[in-house]
Amino acid sequence: MPKKNFAFVFPGQGAQYVGMAKDFYDLPEYRHFFEESNEKLGLNLTSIMFDGPLEKLKQTQFTQPAILLHSIIAHEYFRQHIQIIPAFTAGHSLGEFTALVASGALNWQDALYLVHKRGTFMIEASQGTPYKMAAILGLDGISIRNICDDIDGVVVAANFNTPVQTVISGEEKAVDMAMEECKNAGAKRIVELIVGGAFHSPLIQRSAEWLHKEMLKIDFSDTIIPVVANYTAQPETKKSEIIDNLTQQIISPVQWVRSVEYMIENGVDTFIEFGPGQVVSGMVKAICRNTHRYHINTLEDAEKVITALKAL
Repeated sequence: MPKKNFAFVFPGQGAQYVGMAKDFYDLPEYRHFFEESNEKLGLNLTSIMFDGPLEKLKQTQFTQPAILLHSIIAHEYFRQHIQIIPAFTAGHSLGEFTALVASGALNWQDALYLVHKRGTFMIEASQGTPYKMAAILGLDGISIRNICDDIDGVVVAANFNTPVQTVISGEEKAVDMAMEECKNAGAKRIVELIVGGAFHSPLIQRSAEWLHKEMLKIDFSDTIIPVVANYTAQPETKKSEIIDNLTQQIISPVQWVRSVEYMIENGVDTFIEFGPGQVVSGMVKAICRNTHRYHINTLEDAEKVITALKAL
């Protein structure tokens, strides 16, 4: 049934772990997702997810399809056991592709193919320029954006994750300078991120162009449920705007704070996260503590959440 106070949200890169989704694989009726994924990508994604090694799983061309697949299966299990139609879906970075699947705009096999390509393109586009990404904690996003704007070279606020956590991305020297200025401005902690490129920055412009060409080959549909886009922090429903927003998203900031605030302002007070970990749930809590948050990573999580929601 439609639930105007519910939103379904999906994680991005960083939530992966060796053994992810193994308990769903052990259910015969869900095994076909893994088998079809291996065939679609022409590689043994299942083995990388279950056996690693972690260093290989962390490579973004594998991380992205692994997280999407885990999230899709967790959502499908939930959907088969309780009928809740949310007001919105949203995903953090690559999670936006999962949100589009959950909203009926894209089939999961095409989404899997696209995020594998997306990860490959993001790495390839980063070659040749020393790059860096870093998380800045304890300083507001506007201050961080202004610091980046004043730095010579390419450095941008890439992910507005919470009111006091923003990720910056760009050329190594420019990021180093921005980190120092953020420290001087009162940042409590700065964490350099181990990543395969300068994600969500102009440095990977070519990846946006390459991904756009791939998306034009795919049959997108208008959404059944509005998806709150990372690029605009506004709901999207038309297939034409979906492709444009996904193209811009790869080189633009993830407007996660504004996205969550939009959903809350429009009646959402309950968020269900599908996929590995509970990073997105933690971000939602940091943005607004006065929300109900559930996460479905494992089969056990799914059973607990379904039981709890049926009791409401």
